[in-house]
Amino acid sequence: MNYYQFHIGDYISHTRNLSLMEDLAYRRLLDECYLHEQPLNSGVEALARQIGMREHVTEVKFILDCYFQWTDEGWVNTRAAQEIAKYKEYAAAGKRGAEKRWGGHSHPNPPLMQTINHKPITNKKNIYATPDGVSESVWQDFVILRKSKKAAITQTAINGLEREAKKAHLSLEAALRMCCERGWIGFKADWVQGHNGIKSSEKQLAAARTIFGDERNFDERKIIDI
Repeated sequence: MNYYQFHIGDYISHTRNLSLMEDLAYRRLLDECYLHEQPLNSGVEALARQIGMREHVTEVKFILDCYFQWTDEGWVNTRAAQEIAKYKEYAAAGKRGAEKRWGGHSHPNPPLMQTINHKPITNKKNIYATPDGVSESVWQDFVILRKSKKAAITQTAINGLEREAKKAHLSLEAALRMCCERGWIGFKADWVQGHNGIKSSEKQLAAARTIFGDERNFDERKIIDI
């Protein structure tokens, strides 16, 4: 066994009066039991040497006398023996279950079990990547805007934005910048059309900015052919 449960409360209550070296001897003897999963079948001096305490044979003998029992198989610690027996039974039950799954035969190369919450690897395009022709700063501002409004960023949404931008004779970056400036999570071409049905081009919007100053002081939807 490479692991065993250590019940701190039980241990302290049974070892409160031990000296430091006696406590160390007890812990190391327990480790030997669990590591080899069998009683300690060596003499006291051999065990002291085995656990690296050959200069403390007295302490090792005291622990064996107090916390272990001598049997035909060697020194046995009752608690450790019980835990080792449980571990072996658990391992045996697992082996029986595996043999049952494979029709009574051990499978030389059992298939990997699918883990819970496993997400398959796909070649799906990273829709958060900056689209062609759009600056990184504008794109990141748009991503932040969409997330703040709890609007998903899908490839379908991006395609729709690009389509509407073309209808309005705008580049995708210009349309996204307009969305960021006005807090729009989407874009429609008719939002920047003049009342006479003529669409406002980027040149027309630039002229409007010259006339009205800050974009916040005018509405593209009210722009007639400039």
